[in-house]
Amino acid sequence: MPSRTAEIKVTVDLNDEHLPKGIQWQATEGENEGPTSCESMMLSFWDSEKKAVAAIDLWTEEMTIEEMNLYFFQVFHKMADTYFRATKDDSVAREIHAFGDGFGETAGVTTREQAK
Repeated sequence: MPSRTAEIKVTVDLNDEHLPKGIQWQATEGENEGPTSCESMMLSFWDSEKKAVAAIDLWTEEMTIEEMNLYFFQVFHKMADTYFRATKDDSVAREIHAFGDGFGETAGVTTREQAK
C-alpha cells in the first residue's frame, strides 16, 4: 500500500495581548469539512530522544471554569481509553478512569453515583 500524508492544521486568533481569542482546527482526513472552532486544545508530542513531552495548551478567554472542568473530566477518560488501546493494560486504564471520576466529583462535573 502506498504511503500518504495527512495534515492537521491549527489556527489561533490572538487578541492585543497575544492571548487566544479563537481557535480553529482542520484535518485532511477529518469528519468535518472546513475549519472547526473550539475553545480549548491540548496537543502533546513525545520526544523519544529526550524522553520528554512537548506540549501546546491553549484556551480562549471565553472558556468558563465549568467548561474547563468538563473538558478535563472528558480528557482524563479519553486518555484512559487511548492508554488501553496502546498498551492493552486494563489495570492502569481503570486507574486513569478512576482518577477522572474523582476529578469529576471534586470539580462538580459528576457525582459518585453517576461515575459508577
